[in-house]
Amino acid sequence: MSFKEHALSSASSSTTAFGPLTSPANGEKAVAGARPDPEKGPAFFDNDESECPDGGLKAWLCVFGISCGLCATFGFVNAWGIFQAYYEEFTLRTMSPSDIAWIGSMQYALVFMPGLAFGRLFDMGYLRLPVGLASALLVACTFLTGECKEFWQFILCQGFGIGLASGTVFTAATGVVPHWFNKKLGLAFACMAAGSSIGGTVFPIILKNLIERQSFQWTLRIMGFILAVFLLILNLTISRRLPPKPHPGPFINLSMFKSPIYSIYSVALFVGFLGIYTCLTYLSISGVVAGIEPDLAFYLLSIANASSLFGRLGGGILSDRLGPLNVLIPGTFIAGIMTYAWPFATTKGPLIFVAVIYGISSGVYVAILSQPLVGMGKITEVGMRGGMTFSIMSLGALAGPPISGAILDHTGSFKNVGYYAGTTIMLSVALMAVTRHLLLGKLVGKA
Repeated sequence: MSFKEHALSSASSSTTAFGPLTSPANGEKAVAGARPDPEKGPAFFDNDESECPDGGLKAWLCVFGISCGLCATFGFVNAWGIFQAYYEEFTLRTMSPSDIAWIGSMQYALVFMPGLAFGRLFDMGYLRLPVGLASALLVACTFLTGECKEFWQFILCQGFGIGLASGTVFTAATGVVPHWFNKKLGLAFACMAAGSSIGGTVFPIILKNLIERQSFQWTLRIMGFILAVFLLILNLTISRRLPPKPHPGPFINLSMFKSPIYSIYSVALFVGFLGIYTCLTYLSISGVVAGIEPDLAFYLLSIANASSLFGRLGGGILSDRLGPLNVLIPGTFIAGIMTYAWPFATTKGPLIFVAVIYGISSGVYVAILSQPLVGMGKITEVGMRGGMTFSIMSLGALAGPPISGAILDHTGSFKNVGYYAGTTIMLSVALMAVTRHLLLGKLVGKA
């Protein structure tokens, strides 16, 4: 039984934890216990969801534009490891790694934290204006980061500004794609997420080579112009198919948390983000400490992000066939194993192996973590539903890297960092398994 089927099969009246069930055709209440048509999508998807195109030029152009947007936002944020290593060695060398990590963790957190506000605005019909303003903010803050000298300036421009802009784009992206895809939603999410993988691969290489040949200021200026091109494509192609919800209701619908499946899954993502970015944040610097060639150490981040492309695409394709949780759970489990193994990889070969396998498995996690949320309620509330979960999840992204940095400061060992981060990821896997069990009530089935 899929998430979408479960949301309907548990209905015993015309309302659910997500609100009244309505007919896409005429707005009347649906018959209790209605089942989705496997060819047309779930019955609770209002606003003519039954005619979801699941492809076509406009739909795929939208995905392409969103992929460009995530390349410029999430992909740029994923290059944080290069900044962490550079700041530790040069600009902020008098500060501890855990203090510097707050800049990156704020970026990671704000990719998800604005979801509560902007997800609701998306449900109300606002799309192009928030995305356009966020694009301008991102380019401006990239330029300004090159002029920063003090820690608080980096926090304001790189942490808050770039993070907030990235979060606005990410929230819009996760809300728009389900407007155009239903049966191929996993594939669409995977193609969308591929942009962040490409950005996370290419941008560290660009940054490293520019910093070696240009000043830090000119490096960020050049990056700003590159990001502007990708964001222009995003703004030209992004569009919604369904009209806004006519009666948006409360800004936050806490009744959604009455669903154990939704609540436990939200906690699972929060716990997972306490550790999932630790390896990416410290992979390059741990290579330097281990004594491998500095050039290779810097490229480890790009290797991991390049490998994540295979995990994102493969995870998305498999999730449509097997169910998102059936793919997400083993993928996250492997990411946890690699996080445990990472500190013990102290030579070139093992470090590259960890970077590749961790990249693939974490790519699965990032690509399809949003997909289960789509089927947990109405498509017209996907912005609010995802926004609440992303806001909870963002607290894990905010706290995770600094906690890892504090452990490194006090113990001086990456092994203890790996134990902490790996354990949080494994706990996330366990909570996902509980979610799946509540959904299916059996070992075998699509979920």
